[in-house]
Amino acid sequence: MQTVVNNDSRPLSAPVQAPGMQSPKQDSLHYAGDTGAKAAPDSAQGNASALGSNFLLHGGDLGEGSTAFSAATFRLLAGVVGTIGVAGFLNNLLLVALFVGFKRLQTPTNLLLVNISLSDLLVSVFGNTLTLVSCVRRRWVWGNGGCVWDGFSNSLFGIVSISTLTALSYERYARLIKAQVLDFSWAWRAVTYTWLYSAAWTGAPLLGWSRYVLEKHGLGCSIDWASSNPPDAAFVLFFFLGCLAAPLLVMGFCFGRIALAITQFRYLHVAQVHTAGRMAQTLRGESRAARLALLVVATFLLCWMPYAVLALLTAAGNGDLINPATSVIPSFFAKSSIAYNPILYVFLNKRFRRCLQALVLPKRKPRRRTSSLAEHNARWGFPLGHHMGNSSAAAASAQSVGGDRPRKRVTFSSSSVVFIIFPDDAVQRRAEDGAESERF
Repeated sequence: MQTVVNNDSRPLSAPVQAPGMQSPKQDSLHYAGDTGAKAAPDSAQGNASALGSNFLLHGGDLGEGSTAFSAATFRLLAGVVGTIGVAGFLNNLLLVALFVGFKRLQTPTNLLLVNISLSDLLVSVFGNTLTLVSCVRRRWVWGNGGCVWDGFSNSLFGIVSISTLTALSYERYARLIKAQVLDFSWAWRAVTYTWLYSAAWTGAPLLGWSRYVLEKHGLGCSIDWASSNPPDAAFVLFFFLGCLAAPLLVMGFCFGRIALAITQFRYLHVAQVHTAGRMAQTLRGESRAARLALLVVATFLLCWMPYAVLALLTAAGNGDLINPATSVIPSFFAKSSIAYNPILYVFLNKRFRRCLQALVLPKRKPRRRTSSLAEHNARWGFPLGHHMGNSSAAAASAQSVGGDRPRKRVTFSSSSVVFIIFPDDAVQRRAEDGAESERF
């Protein structure tokens, strides 16, 4: 005979049911580590149990409020997750807007970065919102359907991020080591594969291989790391290998080869000074791009590794060492990664900074230069066509033959110096390197 516990803690006998009658389904939840609550479902209820409709809560329902934390702690957690959500939403939305609004930012490398920002933006909308409301209400209020969605969405977007970082590491490796320039076609395929790869792993619990359960802190859901069921334990093992170990190995190999190549180049003796200077300049630019990519990867791993270690401990059977306090800190620290990446892109990337300035600051009229190119050359004793190259010399020759100055603005490019001929005079200005590679 079953017994349940009411509010005044008096045992009550379960009502006797007539043959053929079924008890109504209870919308209760599994906590992480509830190995005995998952009974073997029959054929009619297998899919429903896999989706979490027959969950039981370890220790009883949360009722009016959870006793895992004090009221002040819940308010603190609500403030933290709310700040993370707002900052992550605004920062990532700004980054996506910059990428869409400025064509100069639309490069294959930046497409990978924006894919990470898009997944972080979705986390701030779907993941942090559910956790924030639960912190305010002091318990999980979304039921088992919301638990499945929270675990699925957070896992989906997290795997998209680490998969995209793996693709970004390979892109840097291919550019520096293999001298391959990967185009937009490759970048779009990489983005598509990251979402499909993530959907395959996170969709498996929806089909019955493992499940999504409420974490010990009661404010979010994840994969059942503590299940002793052999199929679930096998899924956890493969999940760690495919979504953590393999990406880390690929990223470690790529950045290790990049660091080795940069170190070896510093000790090379190149006889031709001009060639060495160009190679060094190119290498410095690519090295800065590689360092930024490495910093993005390191920041992501720094935020997520505590949670990964906690999950590994739980999967290894040490879940009794973890309490709500020790489980909520790594979980919220992992969520904070959505607010960091856009800051790294903007403040460490000159192109993003300039586009942000162009977006928020009013346009300034360019100052008119008073000294012409002819006056500059006369002052230093250079001929008119000095440093212009063949194209500019031909233009000057054609101008002297025709006798009239050009009516339109003509631009000549030689290395990183741009010469502009106006209707009245020729003005030289220093411009950005037109041959700058499509990097960060």
